[in-house]
Amino acid sequence: MLAHAKLCAFKSLTLQLRHYVAADVWRTELDSSSWNQKYAAEELLYGETPNEFLADMITVLPSDSKIFVPGDGEGRNGVWLAQKGFQVTTVDSSETGVAKAKALASRKGVSLDQQLGDLTNWSYPQAEFDGAVLIYLHLPASIRAQVHQNIAKAIKPGGVLILECFHPDQLSRTSGGPKNIEMLYTSELLRSDFAGLLVPHFEFEGEVQLQEGTGHSGVGVVTRLVARRMA
Repeated sequence: MLAHAKLCAFKSLTLQLRHYVAADVWRTELDSSSWNQKYAAEELLYGETPNEFLADMITVLPSDSKIFVPGDGEGRNGVWLAQKGFQVTTVDSSETGVAKAKALASRKGVSLDQQLGDLTNWSYPQAEFDGAVLIYLHLPASIRAQVHQNIAKAIKPGGVLILECFHPDQLSRTSGGPKNIEMLYTSELLRSDFAGLLVPHFEFEGEVQLQEGTGHSGVGVVTRLVARRMA
């Protein structure tokens, strides 16, 4: 009830903002070739429907705003945002994932900028996007903080970051996520990564029911964050 109340309060507050952020899809220590193998099946590993937390937070995103979705995998979140009228840019390192994402966009009749690229050396713009969405973007500890900071800097002042990832308590569960505890995030860790760039407005750590294709299925322990880019 408390977490729900905080989320409702945040939605009310952020409706007054002019610029917002969004991002989606979890990644692990596997390289692009391993992700190509995981995405090889005809069906989408995480399904076609958007992440539930992202869908719940759609009201904080102004219509026709520019949204950055790094690590969008097979495209479910980026394509859904484009269907909602947003100007979407996605980046993913898997050739197979990007190809399937483009095919999904074609089936849904939407256009978005779907790029193949490595988030460790991608040319991040500065203060370009109204929002960024990070859904299960799990990165090795050696690059995590720098990538997070680059993403935050790509958001305009006043823009919003929407993030969901697996918590360290997910490690022993079979419902999805990396099996490397250094790639699982707490709220405290995320606050540290984004310090001086983003101001948290909503944080949550706890269990949720996952129904995202065969890749995320069952009860999972997640960390959620909604934060605003500092001026």
